[in-house]
Amino acid sequence: MVCSRQDYLAPLPIPTGKKPVDVVNMVWRNNDVFLDIGNFNLGGGVMVIWFMSLMFLVMGYYSWNDSLFYMFGIMVIVVIGIPVVVFISNLLRPTPLPIRFNRQRREVCVPRENGEYWIVPWETVTAAATQHTSLSQAGPNTMGLLFIGFENPDVKASKKNKHFMWGFNCGGNESAKSLWECIRSYMEVGPHVLPQVNSFDGGQNNLQGRGPVWGAFYEHATRLFKHVRKGELGQALLLVLGIFLFGTPLIAMLYSWKLSPPPDLDDPEIIEWSKSLPPDQWAKRSPELELAIAQREAELGINTACEVSE
Repeated sequence: MVCSRQDYLAPLPIPTGKKPVDVVNMVWRNNDVFLDIGNFNLGGGVMVIWFMSLMFLVMGYYSWNDSLFYMFGIMVIVVIGIPVVVFISNLLRPTPLPIRFNRQRREVCVPRENGEYWIVPWETVTAAATQHTSLSQAGPNTMGLLFIGFENPDVKASKKNKHFMWGFNCGGNESAKSLWECIRSYMEVGPHVLPQVNSFDGGQNNLQGRGPVWGAFYEHATRLFKHVRKGELGQALLLVLGIFLFGTPLIAMLYSWKLSPPPDLDDPEIIEWSKSLPPDQWAKRSPELELAIAQREAELGINTACEVSE
């Protein structure tokens, strides 16, 4: 049995009623002018490969003297070797450029593979949260995605170059809404509403002059020793499990290596487009969006009052 659900979030980008939460580390850079969003998922690949490697290592240890060990070795090379080669090849490629949301101009800069940039009006951006739940004897399995789409403003563009979409695997419908709310609330409210995130822009990852990669390793080692010294053995055990079962420090080091600092948009026109404007030159909401936001905020206020009264 499979259950599906879709929620269309934009246009128009009205409040979702959810708290902004960056569940996939998509916020790469933000300030009073623009927000850079990246889609560079290393964690899932590392966790799968790391866990499978540990599993096959244990299986190999107990089958070392088995006459069919060579067949086990071939299976390991096929099952793990091919994904590792693909993962490393992707890792060695340049990090994809971010999409930039300019809240003062209320526009979005979308870099494309051919070196061109689309400047898309913010209120034309589409967003949808989808969720699929499959039921089996093992229980429910839920997957959720956030899709964000952009339309090429060039009316003469070819059919292959008219649409562009990003998908974020964020676990569920509620997580997708919280992820979208990071972008929506930044554009409609301000940068102060964004959740606290790790600084990929040369900040927290560059610890004590050790560089981004060794800084991440040093951070995890320091946390482990602090838990041990304080006698917090449970938290220390959880950290060790995260290290050995899911490769947490390796994920952090790879993120730091690829995203410290994150890639920037260096086209002269985009640099000029990204500069701050005087407040009297800031773009305004359309009347349609103004009305839609007011109605949605009223609905959320009524719902909140009902929940409180109950």
